[in-house]
Amino acid sequence: MRNRARIAIWLVWLGLVAVVGWGVARHLQINSDLRDFVPPARNADQRLLLDEVGNGPGSRLLLLAISGAPRERLAALSRGLAAALSHDPAFARVANGSEDLADLASGLLPYRYLLSPTLDSHRFDAGYLREQLQQRIEDLSSPAASMLEPWLARDPTLEILKLAQRWAPPRQPPLVDGVWFSGRGEALLVAETRAAGFDPAAQEKAIASLKRRFAALPGAAGAKLVLSGPGWFGVEASRRTRAEADRFGAITTVGFVLMLLLAYRSATPVLVTALPLLSGAVAGFALLALIFGHAHGITVAFGFTLLGVAQEYPLRVFSHRRVGVATAVCVRELWPLLATAIASVCIAYLAFFASGVAGLQQLAVFTIGGLVVAGACTRWLLPQVVPAATRDMAATPGLAKAWHVLARLPRPRWLPWLVAVAGSCVIAWAPGPFWQNDLSALTPIPQAELQRDARLRAALGAPDVRYMLVLRAATAEGVLALSERITPRMHALVAQHALAGFELPSRYLASAATQRARQAKLPDKARLQAALRQAMQGLPFRAGVFAPFVADVEAARKLPPLTPSKFEQSPLGARLESMLVRQGDGWVGLGTLSSVDEPSAIAALAGETHGAVHLLDLKASTESLIMDYRHRILVALGLAALLLCVAVTLALRSPRRALHVLGPMTLATLLVLVVLRAAGIPLSLFHLVSLTLAAGLGLHYALFFERRTGDEREDLRTLHATLVCVASALLVFGVLALSSVPVLRAIGLTVALGVAFHFTLSVLMAPAGHLRRDG
Repeated sequence: MRNRARIAIWLVWLGLVAVVGWGVARHLQINSDLRDFVPPARNADQRLLLDEVGNGPGSRLLLLAISGAPRERLAALSRGLAAALSHDPAFARVANGSEDLADLASGLLPYRYLLSPTLDSHRFDAGYLREQLQQRIEDLSSPAASMLEPWLARDPTLEILKLAQRWAPPRQPPLVDGVWFSGRGEALLVAETRAAGFDPAAQEKAIASLKRRFAALPGAAGAKLVLSGPGWFGVEASRRTRAEADRFGAITTVGFVLMLLLAYRSATPVLVTALPLLSGAVAGFALLALIFGHAHGITVAFGFTLLGVAQEYPLRVFSHRRVGVATAVCVRELWPLLATAIASVCIAYLAFFASGVAGLQQLAVFTIGGLVVAGACTRWLLPQVVPAATRDMAATPGLAKAWHVLARLPRPRWLPWLVAVAGSCVIAWAPGPFWQNDLSALTPIPQAELQRDARLRAALGAPDVRYMLVLRAATAEGVLALSERITPRMHALVAQHALAGFELPSRYLASAATQRARQAKLPDKARLQAALRQAMQGLPFRAGVFAPFVADVEAARKLPPLTPSKFEQSPLGARLESMLVRQGDGWVGLGTLSSVDEPSAIAALAGETHGAVHLLDLKASTESLIMDYRHRILVALGLAALLLCVAVTLALRSPRRALHVLGPMTLATLLVLVVLRAAGIPLSLFHLVSLTLAAGLGLHYALFFERRTGDEREDLRTLHATLVCVASALLVFGVLALSSVPVLRAIGLTVALGVAFHFTLSVLMAPAGHLRRDG
């Protein structure tokens, strides 16, 4: 009857976790905006990096290459994909070298004379018009005749074609069959997503849509589509990381189950151990939904990693059960020490909340809430479903012998001092950088794909992903005027080979002043008609054929200047919108640069414009953010360490006892740093998070080894529980250390080393009398 009651409670508990988890999952939004894990900006460049660069033109570009088919079919696939993506709401624009004047003219045709630079150096007089008409006669006998003929009556000077050429990328691959091709025979395209570069989830949807549209094209079978660019790298990095995490997770789950069966000779721990952990996870998600309304994907991944400390709570219970004694009694005896461990780890994790970074604050809420609930479930619910022991873990074969081996290990008093001094020297003098500030070193993207990206970027003349030109003014009009003012200087820098190309906001929209100046040069209707009559003398054009041209010029003379807000409603609006943005009380223009060879020459523009223009090094700005981030975390961890010392000392009511707990934890953390530094591994955020997790596990080991019960069998149960906990942690994180993904490898290696050092030092630094046994 009692067993039925336990099964009923287990089922109700499991059902409650499932129902609450389902409800939370329906309301909790998971986002992937990486800016949640970046500290608040401290200067204008950092604000720009966080607010706009993720939406900037360079970060949203996807570079496409189609191969594996005859040239004619590749060209047809390029045109088909460009047409399909032009109607896809996930994409702002797509370019493949084929000009569609109808699309460009949509909404902008009346403004062509205000936007084209023709009137900056010419007038619509008889001489210029005759020169243009003679050129059109030649054009009509060329292969381009079919494209130009529909526009001739309205636009004999081909201003819309000039704008199309002006708005095309500054450096283009060669055209073959009307589309771009690389030197390797690949059809090339550039697609700009509407999704921000900082949003991997939205980028993933856009890329999936692109692949579906390509697969649906006639003739796509057998052809190969290759993608590259920041958005693709973000999606690919997430995919590779998830794939390895899932594979290693399956391996460690099987290993963990087998280890529990071997350690306890019973299926009960397998069925019950996960419940406190799952309960804690659901509680953590519920807190995130209540406090933040959403959670970041990284919070979820890291949260489960940090919550892994709770896995030890039920293992302690199973190891400490005694034959003939109710599980509730055993848990009650363990609870003071277990509660101390839970409270201490929660204090350590408070460091993440104190960092002031939204993503880390979510991590702290999820982990602390989860640990408290997991501990409470272990204390009050677990005894209701776990029967009294039928086998004492103290009687495990070989356990007493292991105890005696550990007891006889030498414990010289100078050992901690040697570890501290030698470790500090290694950390201080080991070669190589201490901190990892280069995020590219953490990417799981293979080198071959990075090299392919560089090749495609060079072939397409795509903008540099490191450098950006920033223009600042009080108004959007001021930015456009400034952009026009520095354009000649930028052309000079291109001629000096300081860079290969550039795009400024004024490339798309001239300032109002420039538009008015061009407008003033447009002749009135009578003068234009007279100039046309004179220009057409002796040419094979019938009278009145250019009446639409005259009407358009007359209409253009009365138009108000085209504003950014109106331009943004055109097919190229998204492009200008990403280059001309409001920031605070002013406006910022973002200029993209290609193949920057001499950044110092471009940076000199700051002096020439009194600081209104400057070169933004995205790599340097990102590294400064990382350093600020790290400083915040280190300060918060330092405060948490002080609180932890106070909490452990108060809980144990003895500074000497607290030293036996905190000493091993501190020295083990030092030893992990020694190994990482000696191996030449710079430390990243992932190492700091992993060191915190390892310290939480080590605190458990030290607390239980410091405990003196006076009962040899109880001490053997402590050793059994600790060995099971250590083995499970080494299994999970040791396997993770074999990962090819740098982030997973950093977490696995750091925690595995930490667990080994924490266990070893907890034994060696435990009070001498606690481990001494006769025998």
